[in-house]
Amino acid sequence: MKKIIIPILSLILLSSCMSDDRYDELNQDPKNPKVVTEDVLFTAATKSLVDQMSSTNVNNNVFKLLAQYFTQVTYIDESNYDFNTRSITDSHWSEMYRDVLFDLKDAKSKVISNVELTPSEKNGRLAQIEVLAIYTWQQLVDTFGDIPYTQALDIAQYPLPKYDDAGSIIYPDLINRLDAIISDFDTTTGFGYNPIIGDVADRLYDGDMASWKKFANSLKLRIGIRLSDINPTLSQSTVESAVSAGVFTSNADNATFNYLSATPNTNPLWVDLVQSGRKDFVGANTIVDIMNTLDDPRRNNYFKENLGVGIFQGGIYGDSNSFTGNSQLGALLHEATFAGVLMDYSEVSFYLAEAAEQNFNVGGPAATFYANGISASIEYWGGTAADAATYLATPSVAYATATGTWREKIGTQFWLAMYNRGFEGWTVWRKFDAPTMNIPVEEGLPVPLRYTYPVDEQNLNQTNWSAASAAIGGDTQITKLFWDIN
Repeated sequence: MKKIIIPILSLILLSSCMSDDRYDELNQDPKNPKVVTEDVLFTAATKSLVDQMSSTNVNNNVFKLLAQYFTQVTYIDESNYDFNTRSITDSHWSEMYRDVLFDLKDAKSKVISNVELTPSEKNGRLAQIEVLAIYTWQQLVDTFGDIPYTQALDIAQYPLPKYDDAGSIIYPDLINRLDAIISDFDTTTGFGYNPIIGDVADRLYDGDMASWKKFANSLKLRIGIRLSDINPTLSQSTVESAVSAGVFTSNADNATFNYLSATPNTNPLWVDLVQSGRKDFVGANTIVDIMNTLDDPRRNNYFKENLGVGIFQGGIYGDSNSFTGNSQLGALLHEATFAGVLMDYSEVSFYLAEAAEQNFNVGGPAATFYANGISASIEYWGGTAADAATYLATPSVAYATATGTWREKIGTQFWLAMYNRGFEGWTVWRKFDAPTMNIPVEEGLPVPLRYTYPVDEQNLNQTNWSAASAAIGGDTQITKLFWDIN
């Protein structure tokens, strides 16, 4: 794994969520003037994005509950899909727009205006910024549906931005934006060493532009395959061009952010599970029961063996549960340095498996990509190639003999592989309708299909919120996203 030293976070924290004028105002020390550079902004945006996607703090991120990987012990509102008491949707919306997209916008502006950078350096940095921005835009679409996009980051001109159609405007534009910059990674230089922060600003790949190109193509693959059921023509052309240009081919390509052992640079999971001193979560019976049935070798990494060697029991999803009487979350999740992941080889492999089933030209059969995805996950979590081979030979796992349609086979194993990446696990279930989720016992509500729009949007941007709500079929938790048609 890459060795990364994260700089003092005071610069990053000061740089988050403010306009250029506010940066100038708050970062001026009369005796020691400082400048918030594009490097600091880029690092801040990257960390904000990874932190938000990694956290399991119920005030910020409940995706691991929506995927039914975790369930709660005492306070069970979020397991029963109460998004509003803690303003969860407002928090996620604000974090992604304010602390990621606005920082990236400001970083882009500073790169463009920096006369000390060569054209190669400018284009490389702009390409890296663009990839993270596109990642964030897609995440917002796949969380909410239609969102402010074309007018969203121009507060002066559009203080109350309109919402754009996700399927006809935003997704195609994200594909076009990726197409416009992918070739730049071949001939440019990205964010490098900055003496102000004392380190490399690129926390994902240390400025390795070949790796960034694979990340960009893999993100393009993700966007393209989401469209497979709703726009197969655009889906196929997008997927095939991404694969042709080069996507992830091993875990060495994973887009990971390596945390440190000291606050405030630890994995947010450590903050939530260890530093807080709280005991709020156990493994959910949804995932534990499926893994027990399959004799999955990842169980002792996903969960502790606190009930005895080889014994795993999940808490009843959505109910009050005993912390000591159910399988607790695995030791790796309690490590301060456990890496945050934006995309990995296992995820890419399962996209390719679906693409093969859709008869797209991706260079192999679905069974091969399916096996690659499972093996990559097992090995990432500390298993061996032999462990993966044994598991894949099990009739209930092997692609040729596992029960169900190809959607059920891919969906179940894809979902298992995304453990600790709750958003992607939830998205897998929405796309494949597999595996079967449990209904929370307390409220009996169905699994949400999207986040409802933030209350602040309803109050402050009411006209545009109302139009967007009508366009998607109602601002409810069970309104399907445009690509979710099965």
